Amino acid sequence: MKIILVTGGTGFIGSHTCISLLDRGFNILVVDSLVNSSMEVIEKLRKISFLNRKKSNKIEFKKGDLRDEIFLDDLFYELKKNKVEIEAVIHFAGLKAVGESTKNPLKYWDFNLKGTINLLNVMEKYEVLNLVFSSSATIYGVNHENKSIKEYFDINPINPYGNTKATIEKIFFDLSKSEQNEWHIVSLRYFNPIGAHSSGLIGEDPIDVPNNVLPIINNVAAGFVEELEIFGSDWGTPDGTGVRDYIHVMDVAEGHYCALEYILKRKSNYMQFNLGTGKGTSVLELVKTFEKVNNVKVPYKFSSRRNGDVAFSVADNSLAKKFLGWHPKRNLENMCIDNWRWFKNRSLSN
Repeated sequence: MKIILVTGGTGFIGSHTCISLLDRGFNILVVDSLVNSSMEVIEKLRKISFLNRKKSNKIEFKKGDLRDEIFLDDLFYELKKNKVEIEAVIHFAGLKAVGESTKNPLKYWDFNLKGTINLLNVMEKYEVLNLVFSSSATIYGVNHENKSIKEYFDINPINPYGNTKATIEKIFFDLSKSEQNEWHIVSLRYFNPIGAHSSGLIGEDPIDVPNNVLPIINNVAAGFVEELEIFGSDWGTPDGTGVRDYIHVMDVAEGHYCALEYILKRKSNYMQFNLGTGKGTSVLELVKTFEKVNNVKVPYKFSSRRNGDVAFSVADNSLAKKFLGWHPKRNLENMCIDNWRWFKNRSLSN
């Protein structure tokens, strides 16, 4: 049997990517430490897969931490012994909050870099050399000219989280240039995934305090939090709030499927692609759209800028369109509607 190994597959983007793969007939093994997610996601993935295809594709789960190389080696050994072939690994596992990374950088280097190096060592040992990596637009740092970001722009992150992603990409570059290299790797640098699956069964549901903007907007709209805190009203943007490239999480998930197909066809040793809509939206525009399409109110206040934030971050997605055949399909209204549906379903079920 052939499988795709998905690390961090119970997280926000990982879980939606699992649905994209299950819908296309792949069998999946999810490895996750559950440090910021829940085992309940696996059953929800099975339910969505059954609803979509009237059958459940095979999805298995193993709890484990990538920083434990013995765990990883045992896992790969058992799969090989049982004649299970890992076609590729899609690697999401890691920590991702910019603010937290500035407060506790050692934690981020430990989780993100150590876990990835262990994974690469075990993959190489068992000759599993196809990898799709969850990277981030934070590696680009400050975009002073407010231009759409291309993959060849300088890599100059301004926070520890971005530094870990950029360092991992340097490792991939070294692997791609090594003698007798047989690795096939794609790094997907995505911008600001939001939204949820249209079923309302899965969405962004961190165990810790939410760091991303839309989970916080949910709580404000529901009355659980008094108001949204917007960090900075004096950025060099039309309304003074930060401009981001918000992209539907299912478009990001489909980007991972396209990247998987790309490496399985052995198209290149190492490539990097931006995943974004190419359209910038300010935080205030996001709030107003959310209020309009969901008929709710989101009170907000302005606070000082956060360390590690930038004014403008919007993707040039032309390379992903050209090489991966990928195109974002969903607009900002879809993102806000799907996200609110998910949140209401989750709140009612709790």
